[in-house]
Amino acid sequence: MKKVRIRGVGHYAPERVVTNEYLATIVDTNDEWIQTRTGIQSRRFVAPDQTTSDMAAEAARMAMKQAGIQPDDIDLVVVGTSSPDMLYPSTACVVCDKLQLKSPTAFDLQAGCSGFVYGLTTATQFLRTGLKKNALVIGADAISRFIDFSDRTTCVLFGDAAGAMLLSSTEEGSDQVLCSIDGTDGSGGKYLSMPAGGAQKPASIYTLQNHEHSVHMNGKEIFKFAVRISIYMIENMLQQTGLTIDDIDHFVFHQANVRIIDAAVNRMGFSKEKVIYTLHEYGNTSSASIPFTLSLANQNGTIKENDIVLMVVFGAGLTYAGSIVRW
Repeated sequence: MKKVRIRGVGHYAPERVVTNEYLATIVDTNDEWIQTRTGIQSRRFVAPDQTTSDMAAEAARMAMKQAGIQPDDIDLVVVGTSSPDMLYPSTACVVCDKLQLKSPTAFDLQAGCSGFVYGLTTATQFLRTGLKKNALVIGADAISRFIDFSDRTTCVLFGDAAGAMLLSSTEEGSDQVLCSIDGTDGSGGKYLSMPAGGAQKPASIYTLQNHEHSVHMNGKEIFKFAVRISIYMIENMLQQTGLTIDDIDHFVFHQANVRIIDAAVNRMGFSKEKVIYTLHEYGNTSSASIPFTLSLANQNGTIKENDIVLMVVFGAGLTYAGSIVRW
C-alpha cells in the first residue's frame, strides 16, 4: 500500500459579511441571543451571481498553487456538498471545467456537514491502492440559498465557504493520514433535513408555501448527538493510533456551535487552548467547515509541520466522520 501525503490546502469565503445585527433587522433575534446560544458573531453569504462551484474552484486553486500541482496531474476530484449548483451535472464536474482539469474521476459526495471528511477517507483509499496519484478533496456549501429567514433558530447558524486539500500517493516518507472513522445513524435523519426538492416531494406550490425547500432542524436532538458522537470518535481514533490526548497538538471540531465544542472538550478534560475556532467569524459553513478551518490555521501559522491534528464532524443523515493527520 502506498502512503498519502498532504500537499496543499486552500480556502475561500465570499466578500459579503452578514452580522448578527443585520439579521436582527429581518428576524426576531439580537446579537446577545445569537452569541450566547451559538458563539457566532458573523458569517459570509455568496453574492447573487456566485455558486457553490465558484467557491470550490477558488479554494482548489489555492490548494493547487500551494502544492505545485498542475491541472493535468489531478486524476481524482471529490466534492463534499449539500448545496450543489444543480442536481446534475455534479458540482465536481463543474469544478473540473472551471479549473480546466484534463480527465479526472470526479463526483459529489453528499454526507451533510461530514462531506469533506467522508471525501478525505474515500480519496485516501484510491491513493493508497495506487489507483489514483493526485486527489483534490473539496468541501463547499452555499447554505444561505436554502435558509428560511423567518426561522431564527436556523437562519443565524449558517455561512457560505469552501475548503480544499490536495493529496498525493507516494512510496517515500511517512503516511500523513494516520486514521479515520465514519458512520451513520439513519434513525436521526428526521432531526436535520430539507424535506422537499427530491423524488419524495418534488417542487410544488404546496412545498414552497410551507418552506419545505429550506433547512429544518431539531437543535436539541442534534446537540445531544453531536456531543456524544464527537467524544466517541475522539476515543476511537486515539485507540486506533495508540495516541493520547496529550499527543494531539490541535483539535478541529465541526464549527456548528461553540456550546457543542465546549461540552465535548469539558467531558474529555483537555485544554480549550488546543481547539481551533473559526465559527465566531464565519458561522457553520457545513461541509466546508473542517477544510476551511484547517487552511486558515495553516495560513496563519497556527498549524505547523509535524503537528498532529484531530478532526471530527457530524451532519445530516445523521452522519459522522473523523480523522487524525500529521501535518
